[in-house]
Amino acid sequence: MEGGVLDSDPSAFNECFSLAWKNPYVLRLAFSAGIGGLLFGYDTGVISGALLYIRDDFSEVDRKTWLQESIVSTAIAGAIIGAAVGGWVNDRFGRRISLLVADFLFFIGAVVMAAANSPKLLILGRVFVGLGVGMASMTSPLYISEASPAKIRGALVSTNGFLITGGQFLSYLINLAFTKAPGTWRWMLGIAGVPALLQFILMAYLPESPRWLYRKGKEEEAIAILHKIYPSNEVGNEIQELKESVEAEVREEGTSEKINLLKLIKTKTVRRGLIAGVGLQIFQQFVGINTVMYYSPTIVQLAGFASNRVALALSLITSGLNALGSIVSIYFIDRTGRKKLLIFSLCGVILSLGVLSAVFHQTSTHSPIISKVESSHFANSTCPAFQSVSTSWDCMKCLKASSPSCGFCASSINKLYPGACLESNNNVKDECHKEGRLWYTKGCPSKFGWIAVVGLALYIIFFSPGMGTVPWIVNSEIYPLRFRGICGGIAATANWISNLIVAQSFLTLTQAIGTSMTFLIFGVISVFALFFVLICVPETKGLPIEEVEKMLEKRVLQFKFWKKMSVKTKHPAEVQKNSDV
Repeated sequence: MEGGVLDSDPSAFNECFSLAWKNPYVLRLAFSAGIGGLLFGYDTGVISGALLYIRDDFSEVDRKTWLQESIVSTAIAGAIIGAAVGGWVNDRFGRRISLLVADFLFFIGAVVMAAANSPKLLILGRVFVGLGVGMASMTSPLYISEASPAKIRGALVSTNGFLITGGQFLSYLINLAFTKAPGTWRWMLGIAGVPALLQFILMAYLPESPRWLYRKGKEEEAIAILHKIYPSNEVGNEIQELKESVEAEVREEGTSEKINLLKLIKTKTVRRGLIAGVGLQIFQQFVGINTVMYYSPTIVQLAGFASNRVALALSLITSGLNALGSIVSIYFIDRTGRKKLLIFSLCGVILSLGVLSAVFHQTSTHSPIISKVESSHFANSTCPAFQSVSTSWDCMKCLKASSPSCGFCASSINKLYPGACLESNNNVKDECHKEGRLWYTKGCPSKFGWIAVVGLALYIIFFSPGMGTVPWIVNSEIYPLRFRGICGGIAATANWISNLIVAQSFLTLTQAIGTSMTFLIFGVISVFALFFVLICVPETKGLPIEEVEKMLEKRVLQFKFWKKMSVKTKHPAEVQKNSDV
């Protein structure tokens, strides 16, 4: 589904930053609301490093994969509820109130996590954080979109994406900084309350979205804010377009308050917008991004790096590239358009996932052999399962042993040489380390480990500018004003449900079918995502928000996405006449 594209100012990126001098008020609105993105990103990244040390503090978490997945995914479950409720709160009470509520919930969750003395209390704190993140994830881009001039709207909404990735990068820096501090993971999780408190204070002094105010009949307040956002020669047109959009909606129902699911489905423009918006949010998760963000250090360990600190340091590279990719998105989003960025992004993601799948296949099939001589060196600690077999074992078979679980103690000469298969516990790990050997429980030593890190870096480089930011931008501008809050909530809920499914199943999948096959599945899904973008996602570059609804009226499959397509725009009354199927 492809619609018309109005010419966008090619200097949108430069204008976005020169705005700091011309009209700092707009940037203040954008960056204050964008802290919600920072919270989203910080929580996504911080748990990946904290989990390594939570496993050390709670032995039951280390033994049970499902408990590790639960600590990660309960925040996502909370986010699903937060995003679903957030759509209603946004429409009923406004964007500003929604962000204040999100900050309060996030702050409470951070305090509970920092003080948790059991996995159960930690999970409770994760639920509160998830509620806050879910509301913020759909409200921040919506607020920024509605408070931004059309020609730089994409760049400003991209700042929310940049703050998401910046939050992830910050979380890895903080994880690394607290690796040797008493309480490690408590500091990592508790410090998340600081940006939540900061945003709460900033948003308390900022106005409501002008479009929401106008929709609720507070025209004078809305017009006063629009005068602060737009240059004097543009504000008249913006007010007129907003007035026409609201009047068309009121004519449709006779009132401005009735919204139901049936109406969403029956209204052609909304239905088409939901297909594109919800589809993008689902595919964003099912191409595997949050397995990389939630489990990045674990993936690095699966690639053959034993040390927690080394795993965190290498994960910092991928997180930094993610933040860099968001800056690239800000530059290109209003130049090349949303759809081209998505297609470029997905082509690179498919390539990167193919590399990762191949590398992990090599890692699993070329792991070091278990030596009976090396294992007998630790006579009282040899893995019971290894002692009871007569066939040869390699490191991968050793790590799959259970009752009790076992680990691999690498050779002191070279980690790729035959090593020992030993029972996995802290005493045996210390005994292995005392001899200057590396201890592995998640992955095996491999000469291909660095290629896996390169593959992760490539994945992030391609994902971040397109699939990382564009789904949120499209969802902030593709729905008619009347349905924007509820549709944004539906799309964000779909994102978080997909996120939950992927996060809750990733470690289980790697154990059941292997890391290589898991990444291969993500690659196949990415191919489907590419076809979905080509067929179902319209280009909204440069369109004023009120014009997007008109564009969705004309449905044309345009596979030559690199060519501009003009659409004859209609008056809102004409659009309304054709809005129902």
